[in-house]
Amino acid sequence: MKKIVTIGGGTGQFTLLSGLKNYPLNITAIVSMADDGGSTGRLRDELGVLPPGDIRQCLVALSESSQLLRDLMNYRFEKGDLKGHNFGNLFLSALEKIKGNFSEGVEEASKILDTKGRVIPVSEQKMNLCIKLNNGKILIGEKQLDHNKDVRKYGIEKIYLKPTVKIYKKALQAIKNADLIVIGPGDHYGSILPNILVKGVPEAIQKSKAKVVYNCNLTNKKGQTEKFDLDQYVEEINKYIGNNRIDFVIFRHQKPPEGLVEKYEKREGKKSIVEFNIGKKQKRSYRIIEAEVLRRERVNKNRNDLIANTRSFIRHDSNKLAKVLMEILELDNKKAIKKII
Repeated sequence: MKKIVTIGGGTGQFTLLSGLKNYPLNITAIVSMADDGGSTGRLRDELGVLPPGDIRQCLVALSESSQLLRDLMNYRFEKGDLKGHNFGNLFLSALEKIKGNFSEGVEEASKILDTKGRVIPVSEQKMNLCIKLNNGKILIGEKQLDHNKDVRKYGIEKIYLKPTVKIYKKALQAIKNADLIVIGPGDHYGSILPNILVKGVPEAIQKSKAKVVYNCNLTNKKGQTEKFDLDQYVEEINKYIGNNRIDFVIFRHQKPPEGLVEKYEKREGKKSIVEFNIGKKQKRSYRIIEAEVLRRERVNKNRNDLIANTRSFIRHDSNKLAKVLMEILELDNKKAIKKII
């Protein structure tokens, strides 16, 4: 059975895993521990636990348990002291306290939810994301990306972790043994790069014999990836890995509906939809696959989600994305695949 490792966090990784679990694969989801916003942030501050939110989403995506149990894990309280909290986040935090270890708590949750694959943190150490802006100011915390006005005003120069943290041994082993490593989709500075900043991750990806795929983001964020095109995303990720390690990039073939584009540009500014400049004069060390991977159904947001207004409503389609990845996995058989550039 082929081994696939996904690296990311948030809604993007949930979308990816929801499609991959329909195939006969050995799946390991490696998840960022930098999240400190919303319900997750409150639990980190109040209980001193590792962030459960992104882990929860991955567990639900891979779960083969009843719909009721999956709905329960995603349930958000509407009133009282628990308003805005997610039941699944509380559940994972309680398991961490009971087991005395976050990773062991996640393993127990995996058994309860009957997950098809493993979900593991990129590190067992507490991660604090530091954001240096172009005006020299330094912000602490991943939540600053979407909630601090200075990010949108001045833009980001770089991000880093302080203190540095090292890769979780099971994450290291998974990357080492992978046939395919899938990076993204997900928030560039909030979900993807924090994983690669962990000590040992870049080296593990460099040494792995796996094919490395980047699912290019669909939209940009003002002050963060403002006006980024496909090549800029790949160049940044390769820079943090340390070499030109990305082999394939999956990019949308069709454009998002005009109404959604207008809505997004109103929030994030012009050129907030990621473009691919096919005529750009540069040597690419990666192959670009254009495929129909956009979700067409309307994205419904939970009104009790405290950070709903920061989430994207232009998203990938789980099944379409997984299908393209399976074709990449079988490329050794010279199988035709969409449009490769």
